[in-house]
Amino acid sequence: MNFTILRGETVGIIGGTGSGKSTLINLIPRFYDVTSGAVLIDGVDVRDYSFSELRGQIGMVPQEAVLFSGTIESNLRFGCLNATDEEMKKALKIAQAYEFVSALPQGVHSPVNQGGKNFSGGQKQRLTIARALVGSPQILMLDDSASALDFATDAALRKSIQNETSGITVLMVSQRASTIRRADKIIVLDDGEVAGIGTHEQLLDSCDVYREICLSQLSREEVGKK
Repeated sequence: MNFTILRGETVGIIGGTGSGKSTLINLIPRFYDVTSGAVLIDGVDVRDYSFSELRGQIGMVPQEAVLFSGTIESNLRFGCLNATDEEMKKALKIAQAYEFVSALPQGVHSPVNQGGKNFSGGQKQRLTIARALVGSPQILMLDDSASALDFATDAALRKSIQNETSGITVLMVSQRASTIRRADKIIVLDDGEVAGIGTHEQLLDSCDVYREICLSQLSREEVGKK
């Protein structure tokens, strides 16, 4: 596979189970390295960065939302110890978590049990997204991280990320066509290869794999909507 992502773009990555979506984005922070070719950030091979320098540019939300024991505040500060109250508030708002956190008696000082077991799956996902956003990373990677959200919250999250993260490059892995359809660019994977790259409308015309995914999840009328 060979493609370029521009700074500030929102890129959707979609494909069937086992197509290589998570593998692809895990190459960027070097959870493992390519066996041939190269992954470049700002024209520099990721293997030429120190781990701290490389991962300091990236906010990542994994498939399984994991919170650490402590407080909501300590979780938000995990990636940016010097985060201000305003930065944490903004991150919570973008992640659609501010409302339920504010309703807690202790707000951001509320306790978090090991693994975040005292929060629902959707709440955990929103808090892990907020944690990734604190400190304004250059690259935000969401690995199927809205799967526990209802469609209304998912839509609000996508709109908020689009409107409030100017300059941040967003890579959004999802099984849902509705989640990535408005991305600036969509990369369709099939069995470890790129089956198509383009906008939603372009791929409907040119990529059989993408068209099949959309038609299996959405009505023909919804597929045609922008």
